[in-house]
Amino acid sequence: MGELKRTPIFPEYEKLGAKTIDFGGWDLPVQFSSIKEEHHATRENAGLFDVSHMGEIAVTGVDSEAFLQKVVTNNVSKLKVNQAQYTAMCYPNGGTVDDFIIYKRDEDDYLLVVNAANTEKDFDWLIENKEGNVQIENISNDFAQLALQGPKAEAILQKLTDEDLSEIKFFRFKNDVQIKGVEHGALVSRTGYTGEDGFEIYINDASGPKLWQVILEAGEPLGLQAIGLGARDTLRFEANLALYSQELTKDITPVEAGIGFAVKVNKEVDFIGKEVLKEQKENGPTRKLVGIEMIDKGIPRNGYEVLKNEEVIGFVTSGTQSPTLGKNVGLALIDVQYANEGEKLDVKVRKRTLTAKIVPTPFYKRK
Repeated sequence: MGELKRTPIFPEYEKLGAKTIDFGGWDLPVQFSSIKEEHHATRENAGLFDVSHMGEIAVTGVDSEAFLQKVVTNNVSKLKVNQAQYTAMCYPNGGTVDDFIIYKRDEDDYLLVVNAANTEKDFDWLIENKEGNVQIENISNDFAQLALQGPKAEAILQKLTDEDLSEIKFFRFKNDVQIKGVEHGALVSRTGYTGEDGFEIYINDASGPKLWQVILEAGEPLGLQAIGLGARDTLRFEANLALYSQELTKDITPVEAGIGFAVKVNKEVDFIGKEVLKEQKENGPTRKLVGIEMIDKGIPRNGYEVLKNEEVIGFVTSGTQSPTLGKNVGLALIDVQYANEGEKLDVKVRKRTLTAKIVPTPFYKRK
């Protein structure tokens, strides 16, 4: 095993006494206080997350839009400068290489923010499929990235900048935003992975620790807390936001995983995986991701088998005791014929077979 990688913010975790874990080769905080406390803090006030481990890949050049149209499922031609777009990248069989956000920084200048564990794989896939006058560069080491999420996120960040943050609408961003007390300008986008309002902030890696400090200081009177990976996962799960390696894999298509909205099979370009995904969108997939709520006592976990009439019909992708609902819930990929709201199923929890029912998702929706 090699030495764990650390983000520029790591010394700040130590000051706060964070409990860290190995997360895909990164030494990251799983919690600062407790997962439930951090979860509720984000839902009720605001949370600050270090997500500097995420990957950033620059795609530039006169053919960059045409190239991206070929390798991603969404319609990149719809993007205007200072807009962001959620998309997926697929194999020819429709399985998912990764899901990520594309930022259009300028004409012929795109920033792809990809899942940390997939950065090298994604970069290699882009290089392998490169066409035309396109430059592809892994610039992950240049950035620190913080996420400020929750109902008080805008009020906290607004204390630190003269930019009118209310002008940044959902999936829009501003570049070179000046933050008080921080040397370099930041890219500030209204995006996130919690189901709450908030921002993701990209800045020069050397400025990351200072940005963390000034945001925590500005947010303290408003109940801002530092948040670890544990609550990040329960927050995204309640909002039914897909996690690569669980809801999305090389064997699960975006349509099966419920992100068909990011798959534009009517765009003219024959993007990689289009044939399979078009068939699934037109005729329906054979598997579907559903929400389940346990009737019997037990927590559905990733990989647990789901049964109907003692036959295996699928598996759990994610599950936990929802801090917001206080219920044991999960997401499961199952045969589509059983994917009906209210349908009772069984979940194999270790050696026990426990009853669950299909419920609507997302489990939590911001009012």
